[in-house]
Amino acid sequence: MPLTPSANANLFKAIGLMLLAALGFSFMNVLIRWTSSELHPFQIAFFRNLFGLVFMLPWLIKYGYRSFKTERFGLFIIRALLGLFSMFCYFWGITVLPLAKAVALSFTVPLFVTVGAALFLKEAVNWRRWLAVLVGFIGTLIILRPSVDGDLLASLVVIASSVTMAASVLIIKSLSRTEDPNVIVMYMVLLMTPFSLPVAVTVWQWPTFETWFLVALMGFLGSFAHLMFTHSLKMSDVSIVMPFDFARLPFIILMAWVIFDQSVDQWTIVGAAVVFASGVYIARREALLNKRRAIQPKVS
Repeated sequence: MPLTPSANANLFKAIGLMLLAALGFSFMNVLIRWTSSELHPFQIAFFRNLFGLVFMLPWLIKYGYRSFKTERFGLFIIRALLGLFSMFCYFWGITVLPLAKAVALSFTVPLFVTVGAALFLKEAVNWRRWLAVLVGFIGTLIILRPSVDGDLLASLVVIASSVTMAASVLIIKSLSRTEDPNVIVMYMVLLMTPFSLPVAVTVWQWPTFETWFLVALMGFLGSFAHLMFTHSLKMSDVSIVMPFDFARLPFIILMAWVIFDQSVDQWTIVGAAVVFASGVYIARREALLNKRRAIQPKVS
């Protein structure tokens, strides 16, 4: 069935929002690497949460504290703790790995989401999705190549970030059934900011004026990109818009080359393509199954 002009407009808007999110996350990664010459990654993570919270304050002022009423506060706390651990691991990985490699490894999140959904949510996962997960892990091994570049530890830390992020995604999936996307993002920064402060204090250094500006910009970009990503998923099927998240890799390759004079080897690109292709397949299968469930007649 052909799309109506209105549906087309919404589709292009969703794709545009996903590309904006990819660009925002890419710039944020560059700023993490840039400021790491002065600040520890744990302190950078605190500033990302702090200024991300500042970015969300206008929304809080507009809707007031009543918009935060929830019966699932405990789940928000667990999501914040998982997200914070993932952020610490990923930010540290960005400071020691080539940017393109760290970003490529982050594409393993959908693979771990599938495994987690099967193990903990008891979702039925057919052989095609398990095969896609296997292919994705082969792609991850192509990226890792520990015997070649010697950065196995840092790579495994980024993969640990992907595992905990996948757990966070599963919680967000559950929360999104009852909570507004803005509330989910707001609770994230509202909880992760004080949670990250004690860790940041242990490595604290006062930033220079230039670095204050950069970490503030990083926080704004992080929350902005997160909102664009969330609203893109809300406006269209995951299987349609998620492939455009892969734009993060060419964005970061170009930025790393221009700003840090970092090149990317062909195997990182090949491995990232394999990992992402498996992730897209999983997303498309999920969307197809959801449509089948929606049209399946209910038996009383």
